[in-house]
Amino acid sequence: MAIVKSQEKQRTIDKEVTLEGVGLHTGDDVTLVFKSGAPNSGFVFERVDLEDNPKIEADANYVTNTQRGTCMEKNGVTIQTCEHVLAALVGLDIDNAIIQLNASEPPIMDGSSKYFVEALEKAGIVEQDALREEYVVTEVVSYTDKETGSEIILMPSTSYQVTTMVDFGTKVLGTQNATLNKLSDFKTEIADSRTFSFLHEIEMLLEHGLIKGGDLNNAIVYVDKELSPDTMKKLRIAFNKEHIAVKPNGILDNLTLHHPNEAARHKLLDVVGDLALIGTRIRGKVIANKPGHFVNTQFAKKMSKIIKNERRNNVPQVDLNSAPLMDVNQIMDMLPHRQPFLLLDKVYELTENHVIGMKNITMNEEFFKGHFPGAPVMPGVLIVEAMAQTGGILVLSTVPDPENYLTFFMKMDKVKFKQKVVPGDTLIFKCSLITPIRRGICHMQGYAYANGKLCAEAELMAQISKVK
Repeated sequence: MAIVKSQEKQRTIDKEVTLEGVGLHTGDDVTLVFKSGAPNSGFVFERVDLEDNPKIEADANYVTNTQRGTCMEKNGVTIQTCEHVLAALVGLDIDNAIIQLNASEPPIMDGSSKYFVEALEKAGIVEQDALREEYVVTEVVSYTDKETGSEIILMPSTSYQVTTMVDFGTKVLGTQNATLNKLSDFKTEIADSRTFSFLHEIEMLLEHGLIKGGDLNNAIVYVDKELSPDTMKKLRIAFNKEHIAVKPNGILDNLTLHHPNEAARHKLLDVVGDLALIGTRIRGKVIANKPGHFVNTQFAKKMSKIIKNERRNNVPQVDLNSAPLMDVNQIMDMLPHRQPFLLLDKVYELTENHVIGMKNITMNEEFFKGHFPGAPVMPGVLIVEAMAQTGGILVLSTVPDPENYLTFFMKMDKVKFKQKVVPGDTLIFKCSLITPIRRGICHMQGYAYANGKLCAEAELMAQISKVK
């Protein structure tokens, strides 16, 4: 498993766009506004009907309920049935967006992602000044719900692919499969596949006062039991129809299937939307057997945890006995720092997007003389400075005369210290670009490792300036 920066840029929408409709379960009128999102912000829901416009990030760890859709809650604020909106964003290869709502639930529209896709395309999709990050799958990951037998498997692949297999044990629906081989097919193959339900579920939901915004135009209803006159009456009232009948294919009338396997395609749509909650792009193939919102979001939580641990423990594999790309003399040819403030001994990797360096920590370091002399520990600020010097190599490598430039800090953010660094440790630094270098400004993610563990991390921004 590995988290990599791809050569593709992140994408968002060019201008805001609005949709109006009703919530499937609440029946409330709702207005949804898609707005552009900042680089690396992901998908963020914003409740503009509440004080201070609270925001909820699309994060699997906020999922609280999956009974009739994927619902999230943060600080007492909820977002219901978010999966169709998220599927549209992922299906159009968008990375960042704000979804403003004046209610807890997006409009159901026709029960698919079609209208969200159309709105987003109308808004226009633009590239951003930031590179994408992907989680590359190198070994199989799976999650099984023992109660239902539902299972999701993620395996290595050269691209993000999804296959769903559904079997509800009913003759009217049977067994169906659907596959999305590439995201560019989402709009034409998956987006218009509508949500569906069985008659016995509809009866239960009506009794509990749910699906208030439902009608025969936004849900396929499979009739898996005999329709009694009493049930027919209830359905006519609920759906505001004078006549309701069952078509030869076992579906309530007023709807024509868009695809013979529309149920399996909609389940695939749900998988795409729910797995957006992982928060990181996946390069791998998903196989979902009897998927549902519970198993989807549990798998998303599992992947989110795996990726979080991978970020922390993704120790660069460096052969310290091999010849470095740059030794300390070559480093001093590029950096203006000198002893005792030069905190980088060797550079082992240098690309357009990342750099890996090393420093041996010895008892002879000047800072150990006064920093806890009886129990020497390297000051955290110097670990960050060493990361910055490593990043300085990355940005200075973009100019032909680095010896004529100085590097200055602009910002430090999200600085965390995890482990002590003591005499005898070997520090490995890795700095990766968060956004492409522009006008000598370098925005990067820095990590420092010692003894096979992450000991510090920080987002750093620095700028090089030519010596006058």
